[in-house]
Amino acid sequence: MRGLGRAVLSALCAGLWGCGVGDGVADLDAYMKRMREQPPGPIEPAPVIRSYPSFTYGASALRSPFQPPQRLDPAVRRQGANEVRPDPQRVRQYLEGFDIDQLQMVGSLSNASGSFALLRGVSGIHRLQVGDYLGRNEGRVVAISDSQIEVVEIVPDGAGAWQERPRTLALKKHS
Repeated sequence: MRGLGRAVLSALCAGLWGCGVGDGVADLDAYMKRMREQPPGPIEPAPVIRSYPSFTYGASALRSPFQPPQRLDPAVRRQGANEVRPDPQRVRQYLEGFDIDQLQMVGSLSNASGSFALLRGVSGIHRLQVGDYLGRNEGRVVAISDSQIEVVEIVPDGAGAWQERPRTLALKKHS
């Protein structure tokens, strides 16, 4: 215990001796004196502030996107409802049991009988052609290219009628 006490006491004394020496700041004082004697340098000019052209918002008279659309005349609404609507008598196809977001285009085929798209779904790869249906919203294939499938869905418009909504399934790129 005596040896430990002496070691602590000697370390404390050495630390205090290092703090007590006043000659360690003389070089710092000399440097600061030289810096004060030098003339000040030139001041940089203030940056030029450019004015930007003002922007006038021109859509303020249009309907806010957060407000529901205006109701149409009931006569016009009934006429639109007769033109576009799902066919309840049509036989459902297998891919209509899946959400269209669960399907991915993975390729296309062409032969003498036409163009076909290859879709990967929950249960494997499926072949589609123009006129086939997919998705839960009466999605009908209207065009097939090497890079995409164009689909037209029939969805409710929220006011008791139906409307067509185009949709595209792009070819999934493999990385």
